[in-house]
Amino acid sequence: MITFNDISKTFPGKIEAVKNLHFQVEKGEFFALIGPSGCGKTTSVKMINRLVEPTEGGISIDGKDIRDFNRQELRWNIGYVLQQIGLFPTMTVSENIAVVPEMKKWGKKETRKRIDELLEMVGLNPDTYRNRRPDELSGGEQQRVGVIRALAGDPDILLMDEPFSALDPISREHLQKDVAKLQENIKKTIVFVTHDIEEAMLLADRICLMREGEAVQIGTPSELRHSPADTFVKKFIGDRGLDVWNTPISEVMETNSMHMVGETMIHVPTSPAPLYVFGDQRRFLGRLDPSGNVTTHAPMISPELPLHEVVPAVEASDFDALPVVDNDKLIGILSYRSIVTYIHANRTEAGGLL
Repeated sequence: MITFNDISKTFPGKIEAVKNLHFQVEKGEFFALIGPSGCGKTTSVKMINRLVEPTEGGISIDGKDIRDFNRQELRWNIGYVLQQIGLFPTMTVSENIAVVPEMKKWGKKETRKRIDELLEMVGLNPDTYRNRRPDELSGGEQQRVGVIRALAGDPDILLMDEPFSALDPISREHLQKDVAKLQENIKKTIVFVTHDIEEAMLLADRICLMREGEAVQIGTPSELRHSPADTFVKKFIGDRGLDVWNTPISEVMETNSMHMVGETMIHVPTSPAPLYVFGDQRRFLGRLDPSGNVTTHAPMISPELPLHEVVPAVEASDFDALPVVDNDKLIGILSYRSIVTYIHANRTEAGGLL
């Protein structure tokens, strides 16, 4: 857990960059700092690894003041990813990733295993990429290496300062999905700085929206979207927050639906059609057809898609309910009923529909 206790930072010239920040980032949470340029978000994240020292207040990690840590060891145990990436150009990919493990005196075998493990985790074949140099990588590949280099020493905390802002839109979208999937597996405490509200809404468990050094609102993406604290928050969120048709399917779907059934229960006679079957750990197996067999030829919906993109697929489908699948797991059902229920609950945002 990271705790900001009434943190303020004033630079020479009486420039107040941060004013009385007070919040906690829970262990394993993806926490985004966002706001307009000059709002203090980067200064705030730099105070966690002591690149910047606060003028007032204190920051603690798991109850211990960060000033009580050895500064070097503190930074070894906090991963840091920047927009500029900062890979060493004369080093290979494996040598870049190995920097912190070597500082922490890891053995060569352990370090090599960690390098290959991390490369595979972000979809880079170790045999292909291990000995390449940064100039032999695309921008997206360089940023992937930058992310896993920050994770190489197995830190509990990962700081990310606008890591994808310099990438082209396609690479940025791929990296966002990679980081989201990576976080599902590693569950690190991530503090993420961005100027992109869509990126924050996609990745973060909670968001701190800042203005002129102060936290205006801290909450989940849904809370900021549906209960903005003031007109500044409303304006900053914009149509992405107020337009019900841009809501991700994960917020519209039913998570406990009669159309979902475990493979051991598929012969229960009261189950309605269509029936979507899941196995161990909710692994999606397919749709139960009229003959009682499970067919894998079933349409699937991603929970990240906005509602307006999915409605045509529901209309064109032969079924009244479609499965929502994430990482091969059946996580919910999208039906006409769930869509109508959601729009009715948010009818003001939907332009008075219903």
